[in-house]
Amino acid sequence: MSSSGDVQADCSRCFGLCCVALPFTASSDFAVDKPSGVACHNLLDDFSCGIHDRLRDSGFAGCTVFDCFGAGQHLSQHTFGGISWRQAPETAGAMFAAFPVMRGLHELLWYLADALAREETTSLHEQLKARRREVMELTERDAQALRAVDLNAERARTGDLLGLASRLVRGQNPGPEHRGADLMGARLRRADLRAANLRGALLIAAEVRQADLRRADLLGADLRDTDVRGTDLTDALFLTQPQVSAARGDENTRLPVGLERPQHWE
Repeated sequence: MSSSGDVQADCSRCFGLCCVALPFTASSDFAVDKPSGVACHNLLDDFSCGIHDRLRDSGFAGCTVFDCFGAGQHLSQHTFGGISWRQAPETAGAMFAAFPVMRGLHELLWYLADALAREETTSLHEQLKARRREVMELTERDAQALRAVDLNAERARTGDLLGLASRLVRGQNPGPEHRGADLMGARLRRADLRAANLRGALLIAAEVRQADLRRADLLGADLRDTDVRGTDLTDALFLTQPQVSAARGDENTRLPVGLERPQHWE
């Protein structure tokens, strides 16, 4: 797979772009305010994080739930040819402005890869592959052209296709319909949510402990502080590492292949 199709973050090949390009707002997630384009004071000369092993204890929990889906190393090594913003300060503005767009495109590639990995979506594979090629072509643009990409339009085009994939995976008898639902703080312990549509649902601080979410569509669902201890997410659709990292799980939480159990889980 080419660099543009690599959706696994590799911080060792990135110029610390998430630590510079993105703004921080002092809150429970970040200990300080930081405008976009200014390097976090924890960023070291080699672009590693000086407090990486104690981010949560240092007030930077927000960093532990971020994932660029491989956009950082693609922009650093491919778009800018391995020349960092420190080596060439004149490129900094363009690099930082392109990063959110590249990150959005790589997130779409993550979702498309998930849809393509499902046996149930065989009838859509040609459309999914064609859409993936289109998105990958966008990631090959130079920094100026990247900034001109209408990310909302690209998300809409991809989202329609992913919706078709979701219906195929969830089958003829899908689970509960909770698309966009406000389920903040909901008590769903041991709930049968197999093949449910939870796309865009607000599950902040909800208790979904020991529930069954196999084949549930979780695209864009807000899982901040969601209790998923003992929950079965084995083949949940469109679940991402940031969602997993934002939730509260344990050693009994079952995750899809390719997603890691966060270190801060019990």
